[in-house]
This record gives sequence, C-alpha cells and structure tokens, in this order.
Amino acid sequence: MEERNKTLGEFIIENQKAFQYSSGELSRIINSIRLAAKVVNYKVNKAGLVDIIGAAGEQNIQGEDQQKLDVYANEVFIQTLINREIVCGIASEENDDFITVQGSDNSHNNKYVILMDPLDGSSNIDVNVSVGTIFSVFRRITPIGTPVTSEDFLQPGVNQVAAGYVIYGTSTMLVYTTGHGVNGFTLNPAIGTFYLSHPNMKFPQNGNIYSVNEGNYVHFPQGVKNYIKYCQREEEDRPYTSRYIGSLVSDFHRNMIKGGIYIYPTSSKAPKGKLRLLYECNPMAFIAEQAGGKATDGFGRIMEIKPTELHQRVPFFCGSYNMVEKAEEFMAEAL
Repeated sequence: MEERNKTLGEFIIENQKAFQYSSGELSRIINSIRLAAKVVNYKVNKAGLVDIIGAAGEQNIQGEDQQKLDVYANEVFIQTLINREIVCGIASEENDDFITVQGSDNSHNNKYVILMDPLDGSSNIDVNVSVGTIFSVFRRITPIGTPVTSEDFLQPGVNQVAAGYVIYGTSTMLVYTTGHGVNGFTLNPAIGTFYLSHPNMKFPQNGNIYSVNEGNYVHFPQGVKNYIKYCQREEEDRPYTSRYIGSLVSDFHRNMIKGGIYIYPTSSKAPKGKLRLLYECNPMAFIAEQAGGKATDGFGRIMEIKPTELHQRVPFFCGSYNMVEKAEEFMAEAL
C-alpha cells in the first residue's frame, strides 16, 4: 500500500510491535483519541452556528474563564477513555484533580494514565483561529490492581510512552509519537477517516520564524529580550519573521513544518511561566525531540524536570534545534 494512502487504523496495527509494551492497550488509547477528536472536530467546525462558543461562566483550576467548548471537549475525551476501559487514570487541565478510572468489574488493572489539555487555545474559538487537543501517556508506576495515585501522574517527561496533538484547523490533523518518530494524519471529513499525510515529520535544524508574545516584552527576562533583539537584527540570515498565533498547537505545528522557535518565558506577570508542564510542555517536548527539535526551560531539558504538582507551570523554549540552542546561549549570558 502506498505510504500516503495508509489510514491511521492501519498504521497503528502495523506499528503496534514497535511499542515498548505491546499489549494492544496503547493502540486502543490512540484509537480512542481518534474517535473523540472526530466528535470534537464536528463541534468545533459548527461552533459558529450554535450557542457553544463563549464562556461557560466558570473558571478552571488555572483561574481562566472556561469556554463552553472547553467543557464539552473535556467531557468527550474523558467519557470516551472511561467507556473503553483502557486507562486507569486521567488528568485534565480543566479538572482540579486527577480522575481514577476503574473497570466495570471494579478492578484497577489498566496500565496507563493519560494527561491532556482538551482544548488548547480555546480563547481563540470565537474568532475562528485554530485550536487543538494535546495528550500525554505514561505507564503507571503504582502496582496494577490498586487505584492510581498522584505519583502516577507526577513523572518526568522522559517516561512518556506516547504524546500527540490534534489540530482543528482548515484541515484537522492528528500528530503523535510513541518514541519512534513523529507522524501526522489528516482527517478526510467526507468519510471520517484519518490518512497518513505527513510521515516522519522533522523540524528543520534552523528556521527563520520566532513565536513569542512581544506585547509582554517589558516583562521578559533580559536573556529573552536579548534573543528577540538578535532575531530582529539585520545580519546573516536575519531578521527573522515574527509569527505568534497564541494557540500553542498552531504555533508549534507551523514551526515544525517551516522551521522556527516558540518561546513562552517567565515574566514579571507570570514568574513561573504560563504553560503547564504536564499537559502542554512535556507532550510537545517529546514530539519536538522525536522530530529532531529541542525543548527546554531556557536552561535545561523540559523532559527531565521532576513534576511536583499536577498544574505546575514552567517557561518553555521549543523548536528547531539550533534556534533553541542560540536562545539558551542568550539566557546563560544574561545570568
């Protein structure tokens, strides 16, 4: 079969043996995400027609206004994963605490936990900018047969067995890795099937795009300010192009295809950074590294950070390898 005509289902079956633990559970998790993504995609694409955009009137654990579609996406992903009885625990950016999942026989025999940002960039829904879902999968570390504990979720990113994102845009794509490279699948909405459209995705080693919210420039650390000035200087292959959507999935996806760096640093307004280590940075770092890119907090590897809390925030520098290295040089010099 021609590589580009392969469906996601066929790809999962063919590559199941490449998973470190080939029990079929990980394949079923990806399949569940595929199913939930199709449901959410349908709602996202008709959001302008019905009263599902706008705020739900509550704030999530982060203190951010929850958009109605956030809440809907959260419920769809959680219910799909619970109904299929394939994970023993779920942590979502939208929920205060993790969810313990037990089987229909009251057992706790499943081996994986999943962490997710069900609708990243949701503040952009009402202006029709691409939003996405981000997910991260770990093998549990507490004994099988017992309920999950926070220990199962507070693992460093190097322990991830799978990570990915769905981008709901002009076309809907599911991009994921299980530690054997990164592959992208595009949804054919006419028949509801994802096809392998972007095999073996790679970050260009260098790029000419920098993605940072320059409106916060005065609040940034000196190293970031210096790097931004470097990007803007007219010399060698610069100035670089500034592109910032404000939707992590969209900015990351573009930079992986075209070459670039994404930066969400600490600032005087967000002294720990804004992005969540477990729901956003770890999964994106895993994908970046598998695609030949780099992801750090400005000084060290994101995936080696030992989490201490579910909703922990960290600064995030991610993208083309040489660009991230250069940004780290400016961070070190400014210390």
